Amino acid sequence: MKILILGGTRFLGRFLTETALKRGHEVTLFNRGKENPGLFPDAENLVGDRRSDLSALEHGEWDAVIDTCGYVPRVVRESAKLLAGRVGHYIFISSASVYKELQNPGIDEEHPVSRFELAEAEEMTQGLTNPPDNEYYGELKFLCEQEVERQFSGRSLIIRPGLIVGPYDFTGRFSYWVNRVAEGGEMLAPGRKDKRIQFIDVRDLAEWIILMAEQRHSGVYNAAGPESALTMEAFLGECKTALKSDAEFVWMDETFLLENDVGYWMELPLWIPDSEQMEGFLSLDIGKALEAGLAFRPLAETVRDTHEWELGQVALERKAGLDKDKEQAVLKKWKSRKADA
Repeated sequence: MKILILGGTRFLGRFLTETALKRGHEVTLFNRGKENPGLFPDAENLVGDRRSDLSALEHGEWDAVIDTCGYVPRVVRESAKLLAGRVGHYIFISSASVYKELQNPGIDEEHPVSRFELAEAEEMTQGLTNPPDNEYYGELKFLCEQEVERQFSGRSLIIRPGLIVGPYDFTGRFSYWVNRVAEGGEMLAPGRKDKRIQFIDVRDLAEWIILMAEQRHSGVYNAAGPESALTMEAFLGECKTALKSDAEFVWMDETFLLENDVGYWMELPLWIPDSEQMEGFLSLDIGKALEAGLAFRPLAETVRDTHEWELGQVALERKAGLDKDKEQAVLKKWKSRKADA
């Protein structure tokens, strides 16, 4: 197959490119040439900025295009419209953030989504490539889905991943826990032990997307993991075993954490308090994807490989995770409260 990847050198795009090349496909990358230039010498590299210069895409034909970086509807519309007559299949990487009414688990692809008026979105995102402060990330992603479907009716594939994790993940959300467990000692563990969480190894996602492209699937698919339910307690236990750590988990209830200004999701990744009524966000129904061949490597492999990559990232700026001094202060306060009880 001839596959065009918009992006293709960072995180998911990187593994999509790597997987496609390993499977013998002819790959063309279109990006600004600023992130890991020269990473894939065996791929054709087209340089351009999809915000303002699509001239490099004005010629050429491909069996499929994979859009890894579309956020702004106008930008996605222009790319899709330009390629509609010369590409057979458009695969758009959306997000589970499109869904609303997140209080119940088991959200499938027919679940209601958050909607935003296109005209308002156009005005708000004029001149931007990313949503302002990500406030309307889900709404804009859904509008992007619609733009793709208009141009590629019946030949578009929409992937809605949950949290994507693994090597080369610069968000730090998953790796915060990997690094902290590897460090060992007493550590804060949030909320209910049986709280369900979900994430997907970037390599599993990339391999499945290329498979879907080869089989020319269309429609909308959730993409998260693992196959069976995973709790926060089981996840931390798996990290401890995989990393041969001496970590001791100190479980704290959400009321105490919120009273002490411990933020969820970014400051304390993977934790969303019950009071937020977002149980569905980390318990997507992935049955449709499983039937289409989505498969998962062992969690221990994801943990170890992520840690190995993290060890080489000395100067990496962390975007997520609880500050060590703050964690120790909260641990001290928790122990004091327990002692006084």
